[in-house]
Amino acid sequence: MTHHLPRILAIDDTPANLMTLGAALGNEFDLRVATSGAVGIAQAEKEPPDLILLDIMMPEMDGFEVCRRLKLLPALKDIPVVFVTSMSELEAEARGLSMGAVDYITKPINVEIARQRIRNLLVREQLRRQVEAQRDLLNTQVAELQASGKKLQLAASVFTYAREAIMITTPDGSIVDVNNSFTYITGYARDEVLGNNPRMLSSGRQSQDFYASMWHDLHGKGHWYGEVWNRRKSGEVFAAMQTISAVRDDAGAVDHFVSLFSDITASKTHQQQLEHIAHYDALTNLPNRALLGDRLRQALHQNQRRGQLLAVVFLDLDGFKSINDQYGHEVGDHLLIALAHRMRNALRDGDTLARIGGDEFVAVLADLGEASACVPMLSRLLAAASQSVLVGNLSLRVSGSLGVTFASPMEEMDADLLLRQADQAMYQAKLAGKNRYHVFDAELDRSVRGHHESLDHIRQALAQRQFVLYYQPKVNMRTGHVIGAEALIRWQHPERGLLLPASFLPVIEDHTLAVEVGEWVVDEAMTQLEQWKALGLNLPISVNIGARQLQQGQFVEKLRGILERHADLDPSLLELEILETSALEDITRVSAVIETCRGLGITFALDDFGTGYSSLTYLKRLPVSMLKIDQSFVRDMLEDPDDLAILEGVIGLASAFSRSVIAEGVETVAHGSKLLQLGCDRAQGYGVARPMPAAEFPEWVRNWKPDAAWLV
Repeated sequence: MTHHLPRILAIDDTPANLMTLGAALGNEFDLRVATSGAVGIAQAEKEPPDLILLDIMMPEMDGFEVCRRLKLLPALKDIPVVFVTSMSELEAEARGLSMGAVDYITKPINVEIARQRIRNLLVREQLRRQVEAQRDLLNTQVAELQASGKKLQLAASVFTYAREAIMITTPDGSIVDVNNSFTYITGYARDEVLGNNPRMLSSGRQSQDFYASMWHDLHGKGHWYGEVWNRRKSGEVFAAMQTISAVRDDAGAVDHFVSLFSDITASKTHQQQLEHIAHYDALTNLPNRALLGDRLRQALHQNQRRGQLLAVVFLDLDGFKSINDQYGHEVGDHLLIALAHRMRNALRDGDTLARIGGDEFVAVLADLGEASACVPMLSRLLAAASQSVLVGNLSLRVSGSLGVTFASPMEEMDADLLLRQADQAMYQAKLAGKNRYHVFDAELDRSVRGHHESLDHIRQALAQRQFVLYYQPKVNMRTGHVIGAEALIRWQHPERGLLLPASFLPVIEDHTLAVEVGEWVVDEAMTQLEQWKALGLNLPISVNIGARQLQQGQFVEKLRGILERHADLDPSLLELEILETSALEDITRVSAVIETCRGLGITFALDDFGTGYSSLTYLKRLPVSMLKIDQSFVRDMLEDPDDLAILEGVIGLASAFSRSVIAEGVETVAHGSKLLQLGCDRAQGYGVARPMPAAEFPEWVRNWKPDAAWLV
């Protein structure tokens, strides 16, 4: 007999979520996707799934409306719906649950937790169906016995073989009978419960409102289904998936209640463990970066409602690295654990202290009437960080540098911006002598950003040919061939030396000068192709095209002029890389521009793929030949299962859309080996070569050999 995988329908207009879910669930479930609410409803009607994953924030029809319409359809009303959302407001969660949703999965999606929750929900749904079948069987048997005038009896086979605990009560709640599974799960013998009320199983965890709602459903609908915490005879509390049904006599009056339940404690415990691992630092048990982001966003919403200030504190330990280097990581870990405990105790109960990596911590201090209210807590944090710690026979001491920034309830503040401001202020505290705190200063921030050269200086640099191109090789790890190079701009500053793009490109990002610099890069790359061709080196060069340059009205005409100045070159040797985010700003126009350029022989690559918010429809519409996987996913893929899942999804997506794929940020041999296992042969990054001057590139090509591990 053929085994069919459980069918899951994911309704989400965001491809990164679909890719993550596809990579996580593809081997275990039959995952179907829909990129809008209307399509999802139609697909569910055609092929009813076992479970629906539903995004809330979608255009045209949000998740709440989709859920409402699904529940109106008789064939779909009982299918479990799980919201997938970054919304964390209790009101939103309550609204979703009131509409019939059974659970929430929060963004960013944790692959393992999502997989386990879906497993649990499908098990619950299977149990519900089994319970309903058992209930229907019992109702039928009881009805048959009553109709014949016989004394109420239960079929012995049902009691003997049912895996679920079965309990039958009178309308007033006296227990009439229980089965063997009831005894096994609760620890109570049959004689101990007969005549007693089911309240003897109560754990005390459910409120009076919970039981009021249960009885409301029993009297109104004739049945109730849900999770409940009960207590065994031993005193141990356990989780049960339970259904209660009313059995009525010929006159329609309730004659008995039949309750069936299964012990789901193990699955609940496993789910809680996974959620803890996903949200807490394994070493210090403090909240990790993911949980910090969620709590910070919640705190910002709450403070706006309450009209209070919020402080974000970035803390970096001074001198921790030297202790790690001198005494080893084990000693360093013991020190971190002790300091984390002390610093957490220095804060109030409602505050958050998170470890975001290494010796870096972030505190969120909410409900501040004024900025000065946080000074005592900052002082306590500094004191806690600077107290000596005894590790074995070693007395160790470090200190802390704190950066502080405030969020006012009168203005919208972005969580990431607050963290960057607090981080910047922390560095000012280090520069001022360490073991102190520094409050973020907007004027100082403008001064720091003013370290970038002015527009006039950049314009002079362009005129005086101070800009140069470096070239980073692109290789095929499997074949060992060099397949091209990416041109990367540098500023050979006469006073400050060689400057990276981050030092000057942000200054001109929204200025027409960005177009002039971009055109110079394309022309210079073509000139370099001519020089390499004379040396017998024919390799394509890719050039990054900014959003402003791509969307200017004369882009194609100016590009055609550059090609005419280099008429001896094959235009296919030029590849233009465009950012995913800039391509989507005006996808219709950008698609038309790409098609026109392809007619000139030029190819296109979609850079930093996976970081934007494009849908699968957008990807289909963009006529690019290559997808470049953003280095942020590649860099951490060996440690972060979420990044690995995204990589698998992107590679699969590229294959599905007949696009080539190359990975940026390949730092080590291990990165390359893993990419080869995933089916990605092309790579660039420091694990291959750093960007180099044009004069060094031919020699590097002649001498380069891939690592032996990549050729296996």
